[in-house]
Amino acid sequence: MSEMAEPGAPVTETDVEEEFSELEVDAPLVGIVMGSKSDMDAMQKAAKELEDRGIRNEVRVMSAHRDPDVVADYAKNARMRGLRVIIAGAGLAAALPGVVAAHTDLPVIGVPLTSKSSVAGGLDALLAIAQMPPGVPVACVGVDNARNAAVLAARILS
Repeated sequence: MSEMAEPGAPVTETDVEEEFSELEVDAPLVGIVMGSKSDMDAMQKAAKELEDRGIRNEVRVMSAHRDPDVVADYAKNARMRGLRVIIAGAGLAAALPGVVAAHTDLPVIGVPLTSKSSVAGGLDALLAIAQMPPGVPVACVGVDNARNAAVLAARILS
């Protein structure tokens, strides 16, 4: 390893990022997260679009309500792991994109998803994602349109 902090001194995230920046790895560039396994069919369209474009990605299921610490850790460590964009799909209250955005400075693209409990065909999720407070930006694509989220992620990366 190159010169880092003195022995016994705490290692910072910046130190770790500098060490890893010199390594060539095949880390995913886009993280795709969803609140429930039932969202997988809709969100797989984003993964397929990214794969068709040759963009490495990872897919994870994590709930902003049931696993808030998991979501926070994922978002906080995303940049250090090589991610450059996060696509987050959620229905109903659709908290996942906003929670992810609250814990990272990476671009977050929200995908509002419908479910059998959705109001007005997913309008509840769309409004929850689009109405983020100042300082917590989330891009929002159309309801159930994970493919457009992937296209937007590809444009951000280019």
